[in-house]
Amino acid sequence: MILPSLSLLPFLALLSKAAPSAPQWRFDLKEATSGIVALESIVVSPNLVLFFDRASNDPLQINNHSAWGAFWNLETSTITPLELLTNSFCASGALISNGSMVSVGGDPNGFPGNPGIKNGTQAIRILEPCASPTGEGCAVIEDPVNIHLLERRWYPSTIRIFDGSLMIVGGMHEDAAFYNIDPALSFEFFPPKEDAPRPSEFLKRSLPTNLFPRVFALPDGKVFMVANNQSIIYDVEANTETILPDIPNGVRVTNPMDGSAILLPLSPPDFVPEVLVCGGTAQDDRVQPVNLSSQIPATSQCSRITLTPEGIAKGWEVEHMLEGRTMPELVHLPNGQVLIANGAGTGFAAIAQVPDAIGNSNSDHPVLTPSLYTPSAPLGRRISNAGMPTSNIARIYHSSITLTPHGNFLIAGSNPNGQFVAPQPDVVFASELRVQTLDPPFMFVERPKILSMPEKIAFAKRVIVPVSIPAALRRPGAKVQVSLMDLGFSSHAFHSSARLVFMDATISRDGRSLTFVTPPSGRVYPPGPATIFLTIDDVTSEGAWVMVGSGNSPPTLE
Repeated sequence: MILPSLSLLPFLALLSKAAPSAPQWRFDLKEATSGIVALESIVVSPNLVLFFDRASNDPLQINNHSAWGAFWNLETSTITPLELLTNSFCASGALISNGSMVSVGGDPNGFPGNPGIKNGTQAIRILEPCASPTGEGCAVIEDPVNIHLLERRWYPSTIRIFDGSLMIVGGMHEDAAFYNIDPALSFEFFPPKEDAPRPSEFLKRSLPTNLFPRVFALPDGKVFMVANNQSIIYDVEANTETILPDIPNGVRVTNPMDGSAILLPLSPPDFVPEVLVCGGTAQDDRVQPVNLSSQIPATSQCSRITLTPEGIAKGWEVEHMLEGRTMPELVHLPNGQVLIANGAGTGFAAIAQVPDAIGNSNSDHPVLTPSLYTPSAPLGRRISNAGMPTSNIARIYHSSITLTPHGNFLIAGSNPNGQFVAPQPDVVFASELRVQTLDPPFMFVERPKILSMPEKIAFAKRVIVPVSIPAALRRPGAKVQVSLMDLGFSSHAFHSSARLVFMDATISRDGRSLTFVTPPSGRVYPPGPATIFLTIDDVTSEGAWVMVGSGNSPPTLE
């Protein structure tokens, strides 16, 4: 009786080997390189990502000089240089209510090989909506004499606020080694709301480790900010600051001690805001860089706060990543999870200030395996790297990452050097031009499709669009999620303006139409461009590009 059963084992083993394995996350290295170090990136159309670098000696050329701006084509994985005027190194930016990309601030310095470079500290760079799938005919507009910031700003942050305009926060005036010793202690707006910047006591208190503050537009129109180890809620309309609890355990999370932060997904009906802050360092910021080390461990701490009266009274809830990370980046997935990627296990941001720098890098021990954070999971079980791939490319200082309309992540950059440094045997961290995508498992199965989408969608409306649903996803009780997303502006371990708002949604019984309800106002989703994704049982469609609101220029209250 036993022998017939045993005789089946070789056959079953063959079947096991032949059965296809479930799709996994994977890195995909592109054949083309970025040509410039993509230290800043922003999706500006369904097919184009705009990269910025410093004005330097990058190999990509335009008009007989090195480029420091370029379009990456998501369909063809190719690069097209863009002509810029001002130095965009360590700038920030966002999309505004009329669909334009606005980049602000930058480096005061030029580069010897290109005498035409202009000071970037008061720069405003505008890319109007680009309909061309290749970027042909699309150009960045700059007029430094007539269109400029009120105050000089290098290493500022930006956020699109409830009226579709840009709020610009902090920065420094001139080149300073490591700490912010020449600070811009103020806020301003584009388009301007006043003739002078608004002073900020918060930015003064958070010195000297407060470059690239982490800022978020809350669903009541106020703005939450983290700088150093401190946090506030800023009321734009009343011009008041409310002090919130410090990040626990002395952890500091802004440049040059970078952690990252993200506004967790907002869900109807109440859109309760929660913020997650991960990584950075518990190092005392009174210690000068000459007494620091590239080998000081980064923190593994993540801190989460609910921004309601009850949540603020409770304070920050602490959990831990699987490893310490400085300069990580937190990025939304359309299903509400958060990707934790990039960064180093030890050291700091900035370039060549610590005595044991690795070449020019103040950091060491790149973290090469991303993790996923699941906000709805129990405390202590939210972070995992199970099934995640490991890269062989260090993404440390001056790296960028962004979710794309395809549903995967575009990863580029890394350059802890004062200019472009080509790979050489004795260079540990060269200037990185290789471009990867990190592709989720749903990229390799049949996916839902949003077949069409109105060009504009108004607030507080029920919208019906045609969809195509694979048979494997048409089960009763399938989990349906529709996410309205600003894909953000990636710069220096922070994704400015990144936002995910879930919308109540249903799929018709025949599986041919999707109905969703848009957010109630521009306070929940600031008016401007968005990408809409349909996710069924964690299988996500490609995104549909849409204008939320009127598409009017800011300020526009909707």
